[in-house]
Amino acid sequence: MEMESSESPIQTTKGAAAKSKAPRKPKQTTSVLKQKSPAEFFSENKSIAGFDNPGKCLYTTVREFVENALDSAESISELPVVEITIEEIGKSKYNSMIGLADRERVDEELYDDFETAKAREKRLAKEARIQENQAKLAALGKKLKEPTSAKAIKGRAQASFYRVTCKDNGRGMPHDDIPNMFGRVLSGTKYGLKQTRGKFGLGAKMALIWSKMSTGLPIEISSSMKGQNYLSFCRLDIDINRNIPHIHLHEKRDLKEHWHGAEIQIVIAGNWTTYRSKILHYMRQLAVITPYAQFLFNFVSDASDKNVSIRFSRRTDIMPAVPLETKFHPSAVDLLLIKRLITETSKQNLLQFLQHEFVNIGRAFAERLIGEMGPDFSPKMPVKSLTSQQIVRIHQLFRQAKFDDPSGDCLSPAGEYNLRLGIIKELHPEMVATYSGSAQVFEGHPFIVEAGVSVGGKDVKQGLNVFRFANRIPLLFEQGADVVTRTAMKRINWNSYKINHTQDKIGVFVSIVSTKIPFKGTGKEYIGDDISEIASAVKTSIQQCCIQLKSKIAKKIQAREQQERKRNLSRYIPDASGAIYDVLKEMTTLHASKKKRYNDEDAELLNKVSSKLITKGTLMEKLAEHVEQVDYEMALEYATHRGVTDEPRENLFIQSLRDENKFTDFQSPVFVFRLFQ
Repeated sequence: MEMESSESPIQTTKGAAAKSKAPRKPKQTTSVLKQKSPAEFFSENKSIAGFDNPGKCLYTTVREFVENALDSAESISELPVVEITIEEIGKSKYNSMIGLADRERVDEELYDDFETAKAREKRLAKEARIQENQAKLAALGKKLKEPTSAKAIKGRAQASFYRVTCKDNGRGMPHDDIPNMFGRVLSGTKYGLKQTRGKFGLGAKMALIWSKMSTGLPIEISSSMKGQNYLSFCRLDIDINRNIPHIHLHEKRDLKEHWHGAEIQIVIAGNWTTYRSKILHYMRQLAVITPYAQFLFNFVSDASDKNVSIRFSRRTDIMPAVPLETKFHPSAVDLLLIKRLITETSKQNLLQFLQHEFVNIGRAFAERLIGEMGPDFSPKMPVKSLTSQQIVRIHQLFRQAKFDDPSGDCLSPAGEYNLRLGIIKELHPEMVATYSGSAQVFEGHPFIVEAGVSVGGKDVKQGLNVFRFANRIPLLFEQGADVVTRTAMKRINWNSYKINHTQDKIGVFVSIVSTKIPFKGTGKEYIGDDISEIASAVKTSIQQCCIQLKSKIAKKIQAREQQERKRNLSRYIPDASGAIYDVLKEMTTLHASKKKRYNDEDAELLNKVSSKLITKGTLMEKLAEHVEQVDYEMALEYATHRGVTDEPRENLFIQSLRDENKFTDFQSPVFVFRLFQ
């Protein structure tokens, strides 16, 4: 009994020790379910909409405003006139706008851009060396390089603010719709199956969200529609958490001038210095693809040497047709879309639903499809009564059945006429060729590829210069992975078309229009190389342009060779004339001394040499005339092949159309025929 009692305390101690080493169970917490509004989501993920950094934000804001302006004008068949102004705003002016008094720094060392005395001494010494080197180069008469500024002081750069204003002559906006059009993310007028520049209702709203995040200032909208006698004015920002507009002022004002369209003004943080070239390149490429539009671009700064003013003039008054909204192709729908169409349709039975909600399904074909679905389906059955299983059966049949391809009638390409004019207007190339392909299909969506290839030109770099457009929008970023760039760089054998793609100035322009552009990545800046239908169409279009250029380049090479032959012959005329005249003089001496006799014809020639009727100068003139005659005959043959006559040509100027003229346009890919009434 005593042994048992002595062991008991030891066992109890070990048990307590083991208990103390056991891991503690984590406290169970109740997770809270939270929701985010679309505005809040996109404010936290700005890069999805192209708002990556201050410079890109400025570029994207300009782009979104301009594209909305073009869509608005084209929707009412009005030749677009778009004015864009970027005004640089200093810190003091910005503080005044938001009602904040300027304050001088007290503790300099507190700030991130503080420069120590040693760092300042080092920077000044470096600047002095740069100036000394510049002076030495100037003394030697060498060309001075642009002086490079000293390296920026370590720390975050001071934010720059810009007021962006875009004014157009488009449709304008209904007074009551303005708040929701700008202050509610994922609301817009461009939803549906249609070729549009914008698609998701994000552009102007994201600019407003960025403005709210970077400056806190609202957006201002002025709008007037045709037939209105008032101007709608609205100042608002967006409630991020609730995704609703926060209206500061919304009123109707007197319309002092006869104008319709919209004017949007917003103040944002940005970086003009780093994205200046991108914005100007974008405007220039936009002028290429829309030569029927007029753009006025201005950058205004307190420093007058930084001001920029560019006018991209209209070259033609022929606009592409307005793209039409179309219906879905059966092979391009999924289960969710079929259910949505069933919910929204106004048709009562299944037969009518198939006929009217999809393209390429006529009555007879719809009856065949219903017969194939099985005994549970009938043409007269109510479409709203379809079960989930029956909808799956319809979807499976859509995936397996063979349908005709959709036509491209709903699309609105720029057209060869406009594409050629745009290239000539902006690049001034030596030669240009364009091609417009027929409508093709990928995943049930029609698409058209247009291409242009130019040789030479103004402000064109040596080598291949690729210009990409999607639904008539220039694409400037992520070029390396794009299907157009890869095709131009890797799949085209330029040498076979007598084009030196490393030495010549080659412009490659490709425009793709579709009801669905298959962008890759969140920035919507490039089209992937994995869709074989699009890759094949792009290659064919570029090759067709190259075939057109090949004959022109061959004739140009032939003409250059003729000129080279003429120069070579002319170069040897003095030597050849001297040698021939020396031979004739020797022959004359022999003839006069009767050491050698010549026939009557040769004797007559030698007598002319003896009497100086034929001199070295005479021979030079005759040889020069012969060279000119041969060159003229070859040039005439060359011009005949090209279809060019030697008759004098005059410039032809066509008077601009007046508003009261009534006419009808008949458009083809290569010309426009205008019939006046």
